[in-house]
Amino acid sequence: MSQKPETHRKRGRRSPVAILLLVGIGLITTGAAYAMATTATASAEVDLMSPQVIDEGQKLFAANCATCHGQQAQGTENGPSLIGVGAAAVDFQVGTGRMPMQGNGPQAPAKPVQFTDEQVKALAAYVASLGPGPSIPSQSDLTGGDAANGGELFRINCAMCHNVAGAGGALTEGKYAPELKNTSAVHAYEAMLIGPQNMPVFNDLNLTPSEKKDIVAYLEYLKENPSPGGLELGSLGPVSEGLFIWIIGLGAIIGLTIWITAKSN
Repeated sequence: MSQKPETHRKRGRRSPVAILLLVGIGLITTGAAYAMATTATASAEVDLMSPQVIDEGQKLFAANCATCHGQQAQGTENGPSLIGVGAAAVDFQVGTGRMPMQGNGPQAPAKPVQFTDEQVKALAAYVASLGPGPSIPSQSDLTGGDAANGGELFRINCAMCHNVAGAGGALTEGKYAPELKNTSAVHAYEAMLIGPQNMPVFNDLNLTPSEKKDIVAYLEYLKENPSPGGLELGSLGPVSEGLFIWIIGLGAIIGLTIWITAKSN
């Protein structure tokens, strides 16, 4: 007797295409996870005291910063001296895209960063080697703060410019206090250390390291709870709230009055 040809695939056997697809998904997932892990630890692996890192930072500085700040970072008529500003200043200014500046203006706006994290750290290492100054805060400086105490400190020291919700605000002569909703914890801490542009320096006599940590905790709380009271209306307080009442509230009352009068007639 002749065997009947097999017309159906055995149960439980996967298609070769499905196997290849699963293998491909696994490889992509593994590669993405590895890339994220290496990116997250890259900055921690940069040794700011390494001669190689400092040498790389010097080359980057000569190519991108020396035109304004001088070959030895001594400053020129177009840019201040960077001797003694410390690694934190470079990490903040370059890490937020404020430097290099695109043109002269009241202040340098934040924009897309032009360097990798390793290059930013190398530039910071070179500038830090020129003279003592504030260093980049460690992870222990950024975690474990008291958000409630930080909120009180923020309202006392920062809210007059940045708004109590960190929404920012206008200053004089075209300057402004930027909003803090997209500011990372490390950059917020660094800003308190160095006092960039129109911001004052909060040294350890003004705000202790523990109090700075509390303020960072409060800003992180705002990111996780952007509007606990409902519609925020831009977080501009009585300005937007009053405008809403005048335009929407009174407008609705006037419209209702006209409608009632027309109905009675």
